[in-house]
Amino acid sequence: MRIVATTTDPVRLSFLRALLADAGIGSVVLDAHISAVEGGIGAFPRRLAVATDDEQRARAVLTEAGEATA
Repeated sequence: MRIVATTTDPVRLSFLRALLADAGIGSVVLDAHISAVEGGIGAFPRRLAVATDDEQRARAVLTEAGEATA
């Protein structure tokens, strides 16, 4: 698995997942349940991961949509 995005914004995270799904790329949200630890304040970013083989294509999809991340 490779991390292709990190965000504290749940709406953006949903959008990024939709972009990848439309391109046929499966994704997994890591740290999705950390809110139980942080009290729901949104301080800890969630990480969006894809399979290693899909990383380049996923980054291309995100870049094309103007959502490129470092």
